[in-house]
Amino acid sequence: MTNLETFLRELELEAITTRKMLACVPNDKYDWKPHPKSMSVRQLATHIAELPSWIGMALNTDGLDFADNPYSPEKIDSTPELLDYFERTLEDGRHELKSGDNARLGDTWTLRNGDVIYSRESKHDVLRMTFSQIIHHRAQLGVFLRLLNVRIPGSYGPSADELEMQTLETTA
Repeated sequence: MTNLETFLRELELEAITTRKMLACVPNDKYDWKPHPKSMSVRQLATHIAELPSWIGMALNTDGLDFADNPYSPEKIDSTPELLDYFERTLEDGRHELKSGDNARLGDTWTLRNGDVIYSRESKHDVLRMTFSQIIHHRAQLGVFLRLLNVRIPGSYGPSADELEMQTLETTA
């Protein structure tokens, strides 16, 4: 199995959990944030949904310069829109992994803001970081949702909410 095939398999597995978590976002809580320095639910959920599109950026460019590419996130106002956006970026990520060139995974990719360089990594490492970002921000969203008293789906096993439901079902 090539590195890109491994990444594709991981994308598919993580998409299941990501989709379940994004589906839990309440339509009336998109502007909520737990702290003034935190992202809003909208910003965080939109960022999670867009992350599969970073796969093509990592594979097909030599880097990202924020000075030349100001961040302009998709405007999301509802959970159906959020899920639709995620499915579109997911399909894009799948396509890029299927058509990518394994031989270029060692090429350098640079993240910068003008003359300030944040990182220089191999394209392979940027892909790994992209997957880590999905997992990291998904967990962050889970904390946001927990603070809003939203039932949380399990990620790599049942959540406390799912275990509670199983307990209620077996004692009923």
